[in-house]
Amino acid sequence: MEVRSENNIQVRCNKIPSQVIPRTRLQVWFFRVCSSILLWTCLVQLVAVGELWHPRLLTGLTNRISWITRSPLRLQHTLHSPPPLVPPSSAFPKVLLRNTLEPPYLGFGNYKSNGFLKVSCNGGLNQMRAAICDMVTIARLLNLTLVVPELDKTSFWADPSDFEDIFDVRHFIDSLRDEVRIVKRLPKRFSRKYGFHAFWMPPVSWSNEKYYLEQILPLFSKYKVVHFNKTDTRLANNGIGLDLQKLRCRVNFQGLKFTPQIETLGYKLVRILQEKGPFMALHLRYEMDMLAFSGCTHGCTVEEAEELKRLRYAYPWWREKDIVSEERRQHGICPLTPEEAALILQALGFDKETQIYIASGEIYGSERRLAPLRAAFPRIVKKETLLDPVELQQFQNHSSQMAALDFMVSIASNTFIPTYDGNMAKVVEGHRRYLGFKKSILPDRKKLVELLDLHQNGTLPWNDFALAVRKAHEKRMGQPFGRRVIPDKPKEEDYFYANPQECLCERTNCKDLLGPGDSSTL
Repeated sequence: MEVRSENNIQVRCNKIPSQVIPRTRLQVWFFRVCSSILLWTCLVQLVAVGELWHPRLLTGLTNRISWITRSPLRLQHTLHSPPPLVPPSSAFPKVLLRNTLEPPYLGFGNYKSNGFLKVSCNGGLNQMRAAICDMVTIARLLNLTLVVPELDKTSFWADPSDFEDIFDVRHFIDSLRDEVRIVKRLPKRFSRKYGFHAFWMPPVSWSNEKYYLEQILPLFSKYKVVHFNKTDTRLANNGIGLDLQKLRCRVNFQGLKFTPQIETLGYKLVRILQEKGPFMALHLRYEMDMLAFSGCTHGCTVEEAEELKRLRYAYPWWREKDIVSEERRQHGICPLTPEEAALILQALGFDKETQIYIASGEIYGSERRLAPLRAAFPRIVKKETLLDPVELQQFQNHSSQMAALDFMVSIASNTFIPTYDGNMAKVVEGHRRYLGFKKSILPDRKKLVELLDLHQNGTLPWNDFALAVRKAHEKRMGQPFGRRVIPDKPKEEDYFYANPQECLCERTNCKDLLGPGDSSTL
């Protein structure tokens, strides 16, 4: 004990041992460390819950964290992205170009999820791309939580790629956060491990809002989770609300972004081509799967025709088996052959110096069938000839990832020409319209087959043939026009994703896209 004198008053106080102070400080620091660990653990758990449910309280926080963690990638995209390839707006003064188009904000308000929607996409890359846009739109219409779509792994291509192997999942979820809730997986309580089984079904093709509201929405009250096992063309082209049509565009043009690996290599391809001058992307759909599916064997040997027939019979989901090739060709249903494509390009005025990028997989018949096209246009290139094999190695046996590279090049090309109006041709056509109606020559195959046969049998001289080809395609260069509507025949009318007119024009009714005397309904 220590005695001290203060103002003539003696004060007694106990002297604190010197070893007590460090021990007390150690306890304080230990408490602080434990508290920090506990707080960070709670924060991580809250963010994880926000990732799953996306409550409004955590939206800003998760967005901020996502932005911070992804900023280096955004810088990388900026460095690798080529300048936009959009024609002058003066060419189409009444049309909104990509940089001025903003889809509407459809805030959640008091959003209450009615259940979970799982989807298994079927088909190739671009068929699945359009389907994903439709599924997001359906989820928004029905106030559903969408689980990140599953991609087709069982079709002809047997591509094992998952969604995150092709598309940027985080961007997909974040960019559509204000439209629809999207989660990477179902909550554990809805897993088979806990005895839960979702209701599986294919929605009816080309269905409108009424079908989904009256027949599909009640299923979620009963089953909580519904799994669509078919997704191709399950939403009508027309008769859909304007906000939902614009949401389809927002998903397609802004929400679906390829992975950094695909984008980096795609931009490299575009840069290599642009350094050599203007270039054309020729979607030469003369591949084994297309020929077997369509039954088109014009120009093939007898052995090749038999091989394609065997392949067609081997795949049960290709319903048509007995096909007369020449009848299909005369009706314009077959893809153009490489030999026919060479004649058409020459007739359209393209010369030997034209740089042509072949946007397709392996051509059936390989270099033997490409020889006439290469003789007419020596500057033909493919991704396999422009890139080092090591760069493409990671994409081998992943046809959808390879198709993503072709998609990027086709979008950026000065001219795009498809030899068949399949899903890639249609989706690329629509994307190029969105970028300012970039030149896309859409062959009238039925007319072309007639002209080709007349020319090749000596009836139609070259000059007359070339003139007739150019005249037949004067209004098939990707110019603005109204989407053709055929009531009760959705397969025959214009595809929404080939001409998303609701997202391209200034006025709600889009009549600015129609020229004098045009009609959008047949």
